[in-house]
Amino acid sequence: MVKIAPSILSADFANLEREIGRISDADYVHVDVMDGVFVPNITIGIPVVRCIRPVTKLPLDVHLMIVRPVRYVEAFCDAGADIVTVHVESDTPDEIRAALDKIHARGGRAGIVLSPGTPAQAAEPFLEHVDMILAMTVEPGFGGQSFMADMMPKVAALRAMIDARNPGCELEVDGGVDPVTCRACIQAGANVLVAGSAVYTAPDTPARIRELRG
Repeated sequence: MVKIAPSILSADFANLEREIGRISDADYVHVDVMDGVFVPNITIGIPVVRCIRPVTKLPLDVHLMIVRPVRYVEAFCDAGADIVTVHVESDTPDEIRAALDKIHARGGRAGIVLSPGTPAQAAEPFLEHVDMILAMTVEPGFGGQSFMADMMPKVAALRAMIDARNPGCELEVDGGVDPVTCRACIQAGANVLVAGSAVYTAPDTPARIRELRG
């Protein structure tokens, strides 16, 4: 079954507990962390993860769009993150590997993220060390962008790599996912879909989550 990870970036931040309750039929809560350096936007951090942890039983899928994430991954795990993903572009390969090791040492699931301009081959050094690979289908940094359909061959290439070398790894897609574009993502091999505005602007949230499952 395809998993749905609504992004709270599109939620009403004044009422986060209520907004997270609206997505109880989903599989993950996707938390976008941006530092204003790696991406040109600033969102939320460790205190918010710690605060939302008690209000949901869903796993927290924390996507770090920050420079040198190795400095913070343990703190995010301690705050309640179940999955922590880091961008391969955000540090050296050795430091990315160190970040993955720290997440696993804290009992979390670790993943890498590839921005649109990063080829699928950039995932190869980490394939056996990750529980999730996230392929961005918009440029990281802001919600509500248009879906980049030309990323689907890369998603398919990542699926082939995962199937060959780490079949238990999840393949997540993030950016512009809606009831139409979700089909291309699923056909390309993604099994976790991040959706923000498509979920939170829907008049019937549970129905939209079912629709996104394809």
